[in-house]
Amino acid sequence: MPTPHETEKQHIGPEEADQPPSMSSHDAAPPAAPSRNPCCLCWCCCCGCSWNEERRRAWRASRENKLQPLPSCEACATPSPEEVRSWAQSFDKLMHSPAGRSVFREFLRTEYSEENMLFWLACEELKAEANQHVVDEKARLIYEDYVSILSPKEVSLDSRVREGINKKMQEPSAHTFDDAQLQIYTLMHRDSYPRFLSSPTYRALLFQGSSQSSNEA
Repeated sequence: MPTPHETEKQHIGPEEADQPPSMSSHDAAPPAAPSRNPCCLCWCCCCGCSWNEERRRAWRASRENKLQPLPSCEACATPSPEEVRSWAQSFDKLMHSPAGRSVFREFLRTEYSEENMLFWLACEELKAEANQHVVDEKARLIYEDYVSILSPKEVSLDSRVREGINKKMQEPSAHTFDDAQLQIYTLMHRDSYPRFLSSPTYRALLFQGSSQSSNEA
């Protein structure tokens, strides 16, 4: 006959098996994650255990459907000659133009820094999200794609900003990456934007606009 202690174990065991793992303030695993591995006291992707591996595979499998960094409307937008010329007036005007963002992204791709624009766009998408469950999921996808040191698309952030993100990710919000987004925006402004204005890509658009204006005249 089992002892009372053994009976209690038999009673509790199946219930625990059916319940999702509890989450502490240091454990921001997705709701459907398997039972927590004791080695994973954080979700920062530094751990190589099977639990993190399963989670990363699930994120990557759904990434293309859940984050669309460059909407198709931007990819197909045709800028007017006036709009193209306005991009040289300020970086803000370039970034506020869907066509401008698309052209600038193509330029960044030639410099192997397209991830900066993708990260900025993903942050904009996150800030527009009101559903907290979706915010949690997208915040983790952004972290996995652009902040994790394991990602091939990791953006360049200083230690202060990274530390701030790690703290905020314990309870993600639509503004978790605001400081990082500003830092990458500033990097693109100071580093890539001047080269874009003198690039063959932009000069070709200016020439095309000038020819179009001359033909209309």
